[in-house]
Amino acid sequence: MSDPSPTDPMAETFEAHRDRLRAVAHRMLGSHADAEDVVQEAWLRLSRQDAATIHNLAGWLTTVVSRISLDVLRSRQARPEASYDDGLSEFVVTLDDSPAPEEDAVLADSVGLALLVVLESLGPSERLAFVLHDLFAVPFDEIGQILGRSTAATKMLASRARGKVRTTERPTAAGRERRKVVQAFLAAARSGDFAELLRVLDPEVELTVDTPSGLVVTLGATRVAAGAQLSAGAARRGRSVLVNGLPGMVSWGEDGTPLSVLAFTVVDGRITGITVVIDPAKLALMNLPDPA
Repeated sequence: MSDPSPTDPMAETFEAHRDRLRAVAHRMLGSHADAEDVVQEAWLRLSRQDAATIHNLAGWLTTVVSRISLDVLRSRQARPEASYDDGLSEFVVTLDDSPAPEEDAVLADSVGLALLVVLESLGPSERLAFVLHDLFAVPFDEIGQILGRSTAATKMLASRARGKVRTTERPTAAGRERRKVVQAFLAAARSGDFAELLRVLDPEVELTVDTPSGLVVTLGATRVAAGAQLSAGAARRGRSVLVNGLPGMVSWGEDGTPLSVLAFTVVDGRITGITVVIDPAKLALMNLPDPA
C-alpha cells in the first residue's frame, strides 16, 4: 500500500501524528531510516483497521509504533551480526561553536545527542519504558500493556534506565578537554608534525574509514599518524563540529560538496578511535551544516 493520500480523512489524521510517531521511533531505534520504516508500517496497520473501533487514535498509534520498535530492538539483540550496522550514516552532526562552559549542557540537551548515545546502552524494555514515559509522557500502565508487564515492574525498568542516563558523563570539563585533544591533532595534521600526532594518539588507536567499497581499518599510532600527515589538505578545509555530541570535523570541496566527516573518541587525554566517512552516499544521508 502506498503512502497516505492527503484527501483521505484517516490519512489526514495520521499525518497530524506523524512527526510525534517518527520522534518516538527514532528515540527507540537511533536510526532515521528505521524510524521511517516503523511509521510507514504503523500507517499500513491503521489503513487495515476499522477506524470506528479506535477510541484513542493517538494512544493506539503510539502503542503500535512502540511495539514495532520493540520488535526491531529485540531482533537486533537476538541477531547481533544482522543488527543495525549502518550507524555511520546515523551520525548527527552540528556545528561546534565552542560554547562557554555553562552552555555546554544546554547545547547537548537542545539537540539530544548525548541522550541518543546513552540510549544505545539500554536493553529494549528499559529503552521503551524510559523513552515513552520520560520523553513522551506515556503513563506507566499503558507502557506496561505494551511490554506485557505490571505497572510496578514498568516503573522499575524506567527507574533503572533513568539511573543509567543520569550517570552518563555530561559534556562539561571533560568535553572541553576532548575538544583540546582533537584540536591538537588537527593542528598537528595541518602542520605535518609527526611527533605531536604521536603524542595525542593512543598507541593502539583504531582508524576506521567508511569508503564506497566498504570499511578500511588501520591500527596503531604510527600508521594513523602517517595517514594524518597525508590527509593534511582536508584538515585545512575542515570545520569543527560535534558528531553525536563528541568532537569531530567536516571537510568540504571547493564547490561545497562534503568530502568527509571525522568523529573522534578521546580517553584519558589521547585519541583512541577515529571514524572517517568519505562514502558520498553515506555523506548524503547526513544532515550536515553548510560550509562556512
